[in-house]
Amino acid sequence: MVSAVMAPPAPYRARYWHRLDDGRVQCDLCPRHCRLRPGQKAFCFVREADEDGLVLSTWGKSTGFCVDPIEKKPLNHFLPGTPVLSFGTAGCNLGCKFCQNWDISKSREVARLSALAEPGDIAAAAQRAGARSVAFTYNDPVIWAEYAIDTAIACHEAGLRTVAVTAGYITEAARADFFRHVDAANVDLKAFTDAFYEKICFAALGPVLETLRWLRHETDVWFEVTTLLIPGQNDSDAELNQLAAWFAEHLGPDVPLHFSAFHPDYRMGDTPRTPPATLTRARAIARSHGLRYVYTGNVHDLEGDATCCPGCDAVAIQRDWYELRSYRLDGGRCPDCATPIAGVFEERPGSWGARRLPVRV
Repeated sequence: MVSAVMAPPAPYRARYWHRLDDGRVQCDLCPRHCRLRPGQKAFCFVREADEDGLVLSTWGKSTGFCVDPIEKKPLNHFLPGTPVLSFGTAGCNLGCKFCQNWDISKSREVARLSALAEPGDIAAAAQRAGARSVAFTYNDPVIWAEYAIDTAIACHEAGLRTVAVTAGYITEAARADFFRHVDAANVDLKAFTDAFYEKICFAALGPVLETLRWLRHETDVWFEVTTLLIPGQNDSDAELNQLAAWFAEHLGPDVPLHFSAFHPDYRMGDTPRTPPATLTRARAIARSHGLRYVYTGNVHDLEGDATCCPGCDAVAIQRDWYELRSYRLDGGRCPDCATPIAGVFEERPGSWGARRLPVRV
């Protein structure tokens, strides 16, 4: 066990940077390419320049650990019903005004983090808790890629799988190294316009789409995509049709797409909640473009929670929020017509349910 009051480790030398002709350090991890002089912090606030290069201030530090259902990531086609040990750090390389984890992702006080843990400690804690995988989540693991990679290696050595919940805002130079150690991912596609990314997230759409294309065509990572629908911002029929058409063309019909409901938070407290009808409409639009696995989230919707066979439309998996109500897959196929269901499945599902269990590492 690692004590939360132990002395912090020495500064961790970050990867993914180079020195510019003027003496500044350029971070090469995300498309921001922050250029820093000694003592300056990057946009994410956890990567800092010093005289020797770049330091990652959150290696070995976390905001806490919790065992969740894998469906909460959300991942509906990856080891359904199993528990996943989730953890994150602080900071973020996006500036989303609607951030639902803003107290963590926007934190600039790394010293307030609640736990210190080496990668091996995390893998051991996951084993003790009965988790089947470890998720890098709560804030974007791209900004603590070195910590995530080191932890993923320790998890694989312990027979555990790894999950990344990310906005996909990462450079070509770093993404192969990062995702090489990831078994499954959920990528947040915030919207499908440059204007939304620029004004609401202080980022750009293009690099996210490139990450998605690359994951689909250049890796074996199982991934699903989530779009949080915000009333009046990214929920028009025109934008949803554009998103679904691009999705079908570049990712294909078998990558699951989740539409989740927004609730007022952070700097968008005056924006109303997403009506359930908006999610239903978005799901219908996506399915009209041939997408086979489209889900609704953050609402109670049995139809939107169900995995249906693309061959005969029979319900293969029925969920109720994070609970599995029925699991009818037979060797990863529909039991009625034998059509394969895309995903990573086992003969029997897990039985973790909707429990959330905080743990100490």
